Amino acid sequence: MELLLTVARDRPGTLSAQIQSQIRDCVRDGSLHAGTPVPSTRDLARQLGVSRKVVVDAYAQLAAESYLITRQGAQPRIADGPFPNAAATPRPAAARPDRFDFMPARPDVSSFPRAAWARCLRDAVAEITVADLGYGDPFGTGAMRDALAGHLGRVRGVVTVPDRIVVTNGYLQGLGLICRALAARGARRIACEDPGGVDESRIAARAGLEVVRVPVDALGLRVDLLAAAHVDAVILTPAHQHPTGVVLAPERRTALISLLRATGAVAVEDDYDAEYRYDRSPVGALQGLDPEHVVYAGTVSKILAPALRLGWMVLPPSLVDAVREEEHGTARVEQLAFAHFLRRGDLDRHLRRMRTRYRRRRDTMIAALAESFPQATVRGIAAGLHVTVELPRTADEAAVAAAARALGIALATMGDYSTRADRPPTLILGYSQMTESRLREGVRELAAATRTGT
Repeated sequence: MELLLTVARDRPGTLSAQIQSQIRDCVRDGSLHAGTPVPSTRDLARQLGVSRKVVVDAYAQLAAESYLITRQGAQPRIADGPFPNAAATPRPAAARPDRFDFMPARPDVSSFPRAAWARCLRDAVAEITVADLGYGDPFGTGAMRDALAGHLGRVRGVVTVPDRIVVTNGYLQGLGLICRALAARGARRIACEDPGGVDESRIAARAGLEVVRVPVDALGLRVDLLAAAHVDAVILTPAHQHPTGVVLAPERRTALISLLRATGAVAVEDDYDAEYRYDRSPVGALQGLDPEHVVYAGTVSKILAPALRLGWMVLPPSLVDAVREEEHGTARVEQLAFAHFLRRGDLDRHLRRMRTRYRRRRDTMIAALAESFPQATVRGIAAGLHVTVELPRTADEAAVAAAARALGIALATMGDYSTRADRPPTLILGYSQMTESRLREGVRELAAATRTGT
């Protein structure tokens, strides 16, 4: 263990005093934090080229002043403080945990398949080549892109080859790549769904694109209004629109593809929640209808865990070179582990388990809402990890949300996603993170908050 200290016999003070002074200063200025381990006396003496007694004396004095914790046979550590003359560093108050978490777009990470992933990760470390330990292709490892091309073609109808897949640190980082690439080749305006995610608009704007919000109705994105907006690109969630849950209707898919071909525009397809469906047949990827004009985006954040930071973009040929200029690569060991995870069928098995679990929770949520919110209309129930709850027009959406938060209930509202005023007050409730009993209890308390809010 190393510690950045220097001592010299021609400096003022003894060698022991120099060690003491530097450690005190590091603690006071915050470069050494409470609990940080420091070298043993023998190790530090070797690093500094001094006798061990010099360091023993220094540590003894620092321990007496409560800067260090030293125990026989244990690694010395910086004490918790407070320290004399140390600059005050206010610590933020710990956030009170939510009693009920109805936030959407969050998977049940407690069900992460640790054993299967550990096996894949272990094998990836054992098998990784010298070449893959280097920087390698910024688009990702060949193993992951090969596995993805087969998987996406099999389960989503994506038409691609490995060379047109770029591995990213999740969907939003990948979207940033696409937006910058589009801007670099001359795009000026991009459409986003309304309601829709706010991050997409921010990322597009940072890339220098003018953002146009296009309404969504019961059939999905209003392609007729998209045509009138004269955009160079559009970001949409056709398989399970976020947050309404509607599916882009076949006739609108056809109209959108015709528009892309006629104008040369590009669609960025966020395949949001496509894996979780309960009461309807699977809907193939829009990209399969026109690989030349659609960017397909996917991620493991909802199907495994956000902490893995793995996503991918399937590119049209026209964007490959532009994106290559923007991408700098992502973690390669995890890519190889995910390739094993796909090829061994671990992902298919995990998704089958989670569909069953989420369906039970979805059914529990619907039943609880029918009992506690008899006047509400529940939508978006056929797929995904959340439902939308339309309240009577007399309800105050913001007041309901505030009353819920006061009771420790976390949720989202349609106002978090939409700029439109001509809509009913709507709650967006995720059901993926709580057990059936907790869902029932949470809905009952939410009903009480709703009565307060109205």
